[in-house]
Amino acid sequence: MLSRLFRMHGQFVASHPWEVIVGTVTVTICMMSMNMFTGNDKICGWNYECPKFEEDVLSSDIIILTITRCIAILYIYFQFQNLRQLGSKYILGIAGLFTIFSSFVFSTVVIHFLDKELTGLNEALPFFLLLIDLSKASALAKFALSSNSQDEVRENIARGMAILGPTFTLDALVECLVIGVGTMSGVRQLEIMCCFGCMSVLANYFAFMTFFPACVSLVLELSRESREGRPIWQLSQIASALEEEEDNKPNPVTQRVKMIMSLGLVLVHAHSRWISEPSSQNSTSIEDPKVSIGYDDSMPKRIDPSMPLWQFYLSRMLTMDIEQVITLSLALLLAVKYIFFEQTETESTFSLKNPITCPVTTQKKPTESCCVKEYERKAPVTPVNEVSSKEEKEAVIKPLPLEQSPMTSFVVGDSSSLESSSDEDGEKIELPEQPRPVDECVCILKNPDQGARFLSDAEVIRLVNAKHIPSYKLETMMESPERGVAIRRKMLSGKLPQSSAIQNLPYKNYNYSLVMGACCENVIGYMPIPVGVAGPLLLNNKEFQVPMATTEGCLVASTNRGCRAIMLGGGAHSRVLADGMTRGPVVRLPSACDAAEVKTWLDSAEGFKVMKDAFDSTSRFARLGRLQTSVAGKNLYIRFQSKTGDAMGMNMISKGTEKALSRLQEEFPELHVLAVSGNYCTDKKPAAINWIEGRGKSVVCEAIIPAKVVREVNKG
Repeated sequence: MLSRLFRMHGQFVASHPWEVIVGTVTVTICMMSMNMFTGNDKICGWNYECPKFEEDVLSSDIIILTITRCIAILYIYFQFQNLRQLGSKYILGIAGLFTIFSSFVFSTVVIHFLDKELTGLNEALPFFLLLIDLSKASALAKFALSSNSQDEVRENIARGMAILGPTFTLDALVECLVIGVGTMSGVRQLEIMCCFGCMSVLANYFAFMTFFPACVSLVLELSRESREGRPIWQLSQIASALEEEEDNKPNPVTQRVKMIMSLGLVLVHAHSRWISEPSSQNSTSIEDPKVSIGYDDSMPKRIDPSMPLWQFYLSRMLTMDIEQVITLSLALLLAVKYIFFEQTETESTFSLKNPITCPVTTQKKPTESCCVKEYERKAPVTPVNEVSSKEEKEAVIKPLPLEQSPMTSFVVGDSSSLESSSDEDGEKIELPEQPRPVDECVCILKNPDQGARFLSDAEVIRLVNAKHIPSYKLETMMESPERGVAIRRKMLSGKLPQSSAIQNLPYKNYNYSLVMGACCENVIGYMPIPVGVAGPLLLNNKEFQVPMATTEGCLVASTNRGCRAIMLGGGAHSRVLADGMTRGPVVRLPSACDAAEVKTWLDSAEGFKVMKDAFDSTSRFARLGRLQTSVAGKNLYIRFQSKTGDAMGMNMISKGTEKALSRLQEEFPELHVLAVSGNYCTDKKPAAINWIEGRGKSVVCEAIIPAKVVREVNKG
């Protein structure tokens, strides 16, 4: 129930940011104006002499107050330093605006609405800064920044408020009740501090629930409009915000403990204020004469102001004591360090850790940034997206020396270096120059303590020729797959008319474990093809970077120009009309009547269910959706149509078809399978049935390019 209410509140605030911001500012100004014009006009030092006020100022503990201010400034500095780990300057700006506005609201309430003096504000601000927690604000900002469109911004802010709102409300209530206990201590200074602490919590909560989500929504909307509809807020951890959704959900046990604590504190406040207060009033009434006498001696006296009120406040703010100088110096020092000295290091780190922001914010060099993005994402060494921010920084920075290693230079070199092998301890194994007998080599190969590393390349070649080692198993039989590839190249070179035919084909420094048993056999090397990137391609309101492996000049540049034209035209839109890969086997029955009987059974609901159960049991993704049958004499053509997920699915649908045909033969033993792919399949052949019935994914796509874009971008 509460989550739904907070979700509705977040949806409203994010959908009407201007109204909420103007309304919040108006309420704040009204709070200030009502007390300014209708409240008590007593201002100590300007139109009243306050002896007690001067005494309080002189008796305050300057050292403790200065230390408190410095700790508060350091606390805010470390909070902003943690926010920088998110990798977006917009989160920093929004969080800073949130802090400034909260401070303004709190200061307004303290000075005007509650009729307090500047001395009270001076003591209150350090406690306000210490009670600021930007973790909830940054979490809500990450929800918004994980969006691809303005509609998603509103939806994500609403979801973030539904998750964070109840927790933040309960935390604010508990903090106010806990800090409010100090207002019943009887110690005047402690009561003032605790009162300021409660007001700071309420001001922070007020800004978080109203001004902050509206500000986030407005900033992202304006940034999108300023970039012609392109979102500026995509982050590489986008993610990350969705993965942290479960972590942000409140713990039920913790929530129950907080509620029990709140009820107990409410009882404490009720007992102290409503039950104990009458007795204390009676005791003070007995001593009323003494109190009144003391009060008359320290009664503030009205004086004529010697300057305007604004000038009085300005002079009070410009008058700085030694503790204020220390505090201001520390704040300026940390601000300079944060803005200037940490900027270079942080930007260089984020360019590696969060490279996806480069092509979005810097349109001049999309190719370079996207290439870095794809390289970091596909690196098989460390799953960078699953580690924390500090571990992520280390995981990205550590592989940097590898980029300068010879892995990027494709040099074949001489394979003679492989003749001298080494064992696991690093000792060099001396191999004989002349090949040993085949029987001895077989014994060495089968010896678990020795193995292939104790054999020379010539000896391994002799074992292959003698059929003791299959040629296709060289990678698995050798101590390293690369040596197996090198030996196969030697064997192939002797059989070629020109032994240097594969000399320029690289084979070193390649992870062959990804190839063996997966995508290629009898490997002799790999072909490096340059990969460019075109984009961003705006498709269905989402931006995509399109990698292209090609050796055709100007192809990537031309595609990139087309992506830019589509982007300036508002993007492309596509719809999937049909989704179903097909396989059409042909079977033969003893007679045409038998074929018609099988067709009738397949067209029935019972027959389709039997075939579907057999077909679906072969794959997690392939699901039989339709059967089409056609009889031609004794031959029966069956067309299986199935959804295959993101894959084209020819292999999985062939496997399912074979299983279904086996089940069909159990029902009709006289059925004979002629071919898994018959004329009804029309695989890799043009046929009318494919464009009438559809085969695979049928898609329609459109993009409207304005004439101005065609003239300026496409030069048409």
